[in-house]
Amino acid sequence: MTERDVMEFDVVIVGGGPAGLSTAIHLANLIERHNAAGAGPKLAPEICLIEKAAEIGAHAISGAVMDPKGLDALLPGWRTMEPKAPVEAEVHDDYALWLTAKGGMRFPFTPGPLKNHGNFVVSLNKLVKWLGGIAEQKGIQIFPGFPGAVLQRDGGKVTGVQLADSGVDKHGQPRGNFQAGGILAGKLTVLAEGSRGSMTKQLVKDLKLEGKNPPVYGVGAKEVWEVPKGQCAPGLVVHTMGYPLDSHTFGGGWIYGMGETEGGKNLVSVGLVIGLDYLDPTMDVHRQLQRMKLHPKVAPFLRGGKMLHYGAKSLPEGGLYAMPKTFGDGFLIIGDSAGLMNSMRLKGIHLAIRSGMFAAETAFECLKKGDFSAAATVLHEQKMQADWMWQELRKCRNFHQGFHKGRLAGLINAGFATMFGGKGTLWSDELKSNPGHTYMQQVRPYFRGKTPDGGKPALDKLAEDGTLTFDKLTSVYASGTMHEEDQPCHLVVTQPDLCSTRCVEEFGNPCQHFCPAAVYEMEAKPGTKHGVDLKINASNCVHCKTCDIMDPYQVINWVPPEGGGGPNYTNL
Repeated sequence: MTERDVMEFDVVIVGGGPAGLSTAIHLANLIERHNAAGAGPKLAPEICLIEKAAEIGAHAISGAVMDPKGLDALLPGWRTMEPKAPVEAEVHDDYALWLTAKGGMRFPFTPGPLKNHGNFVVSLNKLVKWLGGIAEQKGIQIFPGFPGAVLQRDGGKVTGVQLADSGVDKHGQPRGNFQAGGILAGKLTVLAEGSRGSMTKQLVKDLKLEGKNPPVYGVGAKEVWEVPKGQCAPGLVVHTMGYPLDSHTFGGGWIYGMGETEGGKNLVSVGLVIGLDYLDPTMDVHRQLQRMKLHPKVAPFLRGGKMLHYGAKSLPEGGLYAMPKTFGDGFLIIGDSAGLMNSMRLKGIHLAIRSGMFAAETAFECLKKGDFSAAATVLHEQKMQADWMWQELRKCRNFHQGFHKGRLAGLINAGFATMFGGKGTLWSDELKSNPGHTYMQQVRPYFRGKTPDGGKPALDKLAEDGTLTFDKLTSVYASGTMHEEDQPCHLVVTQPDLCSTRCVEEFGNPCQHFCPAAVYEMEAKPGTKHGVDLKINASNCVHCKTCDIMDPYQVINWVPPEGGGGPNYTNL
């Protein structure tokens, strides 16, 4: 048995995104105020935060237009703090576009959920770095480059986190620099791993913490461009619906005016989100984003510019009824890991921050009482349910589920839900759904009648010109993604024989389409049934976890790679 160092902490926070960092900052503030007031015994807990990225913020990505309610609650004076909060611009203008294949129109009014006056265009990457600096100033021990591998448990009680081993070669053998992952023993473990967290997923399954509905996700792909000044003013927010997606596919695009560069040009965020409950087995968010940029209503925003950065991530869009139980004996689940996103507004940063604050308040009460049982951690859910965040989540609790039957049904449901406080139907409070991957159709049924050869997929031609449109490898390069090549593959296919047999026949190997980073490739292999076999280019992975979510057989398990590996996001 491998010997592992054990380090003792009171609170272990897993994940250095807005949820985890707000937990750390708010808990430090509560302890400081408690000790200064002298109302009880002084508290001096050991608190640590681990992050799989090489540095805080390197894996943080979002659209992003931030509702400031969460940050206002966490840091009331953030607008005047030094160093200055890295917001790009306050929203000054917003509108929505309906796109068709050859044109489109501007909506005569901005739909209520897409109104953004008073919100801020941000780079989540830069915002998270800023929050990380505040947490460190408050004495939080932050360990970047240390992914959590396995939760330590005693039955249903979480007792800490085992860190991933480092220095293991691709055959699973220790290299000369091998180091066994230590164990961070904690009285309370706060899981803020982001969307589809690997340890959270296992805990939810093992302890049967699932919500009424299974989780449903989306995937977003995003580029940041530098364009001539005045072409997309800072604070402009444009949302798109329709093209390039068909009427059966949930999703939409955006163009956000960010800040100015030192050279006097403007930065623009352009991206597309697609629901991971689509029918088309060849659906490809990267490809659809390239098509969207060619549209005459979108291309002018980017004309004469240069693509600087690219990234992708999954989004928890299932809503309130798809949330897992967020508390238990020795643990809390927060942020994207808990499914806290308003899919109607395309916003989750403020909810992540708010859930982190309630995790901190729960941890604070647990520390004072010395009780970390489920009877004590239930306070987290009680606080959320009594807060404005819960009321916001209730209004969109059936939003994504309404689109399972197509765009028209979804829009009708959205209008109904807006009128009746988020209800599913007149006779039911909730709409039922299935896991997103179950909606994907097999190749022949999907394409029968749509292609001349009776059921084989036919992708429309898209020439990547290297100026406005790009192939996946060029985009991956723009994400700054790097991994140690000689390490075990962190994309574990538990039944690899399926890839060259059933999956070829039934779904046409959708992994080569749904991955936005060209990780999965079907290469020629004589002697196999269909003459192809799966090749995994794990070093391309941008950690979006779409493969873990959308694989039709659910045989891909995403686990964290060796510490520090992955994208190196900038301005995303």
